[in-house]
Amino acid sequence: MKFRHYSVLLKETIEQLQVRPDGIYLDGTLGGGGHAEAVAKKLSEEGRLFGIDQDEAAIEAASKRLEAYRGKVTILRNNYRNAVAALRELGVEGVDGIVLDLGVSSYQFDEAERGFSYRYDTALDMRMDQRSTLSAKEIVNGYSESELFHIIKNYGEEPFAKNIAKHIAREREKKEITTTFELNEIIKNAIPAKMRQGGGHPSKRTYQAIRIECNHELEVLRDSLDDMISFLRPGGRICIITFHSLEDRIVKTAFRTNESPCICPPEFPVCTCGRISKGKVVTKKPILPSTEELEENSRSKSAKLRVFQRK
Repeated sequence: MKFRHYSVLLKETIEQLQVRPDGIYLDGTLGGGGHAEAVAKKLSEEGRLFGIDQDEAAIEAASKRLEAYRGKVTILRNNYRNAVAALRELGVEGVDGIVLDLGVSSYQFDEAERGFSYRYDTALDMRMDQRSTLSAKEIVNGYSESELFHIIKNYGEEPFAKNIAKHIAREREKKEITTTFELNEIIKNAIPAKMRQGGGHPSKRTYQAIRIECNHELEVLRDSLDDMISFLRPGGRICIITFHSLEDRIVKTAFRTNESPCICPPEFPVCTCGRISKGKVVTKKPILPSTEELEENSRSKSAKLRVFQRK
């Protein structure tokens, strides 16, 4: 299957990035290369773009897409949590802009055997990096009922998390749960019939939760933001597209803290903690997809773009 990923909020992201022709840029979630190509088009021969992704299929697809720009584009297979260290190893001491599009690609959802979607009957997987040993199957069959409950409740914001965890624990005692449709059936039976009317597929929230756990998505995001902001050159911007409230909250909090890091009590007349602002939040409210984009790609409906600029 062709690697497909609609580049959400593409025009808005590139506008906010304020690409300088001779600048250095990082796309930490390369995917199919849509955002990266839009940046590369604006770069002169002196400009550089680094693209990072942990998915082998994404690396292959983006390499083909960016072939025309190979003189100014470097592609690395890695997790964006290691981006700053990886670029420092290459002698890069700072960048003028960073893009993170945290959405799961259309390709990952639509390629049945990847196990990201509840729409296909396939093996439980959900690994963004196929080299990882932790898959959805290990989580569903290996985590305790209590751990499953907390993951589904916290990462999926699923009101029936307790019942779903209980049903999973009960069913896996009879036999190992190995496929998406087996898991779908268990989830469906754990949610009262009248509550399954409307509101989308009953598995949606649980799959989101397992995927986040499988790929340590929130942990990676939380651990990366401060370093990435520090890696920006003066005036440089980081643009982050999130797709659910948990990611958005982490980004919003990190941006706000980097803008106003002071931890002195409000009654102190002057700051004594010594924490200095790294810059400013450009987007007081997130930028949302246009009506035209929503008509073209329904998967973009939950997307939010937030931007921070370095001092």
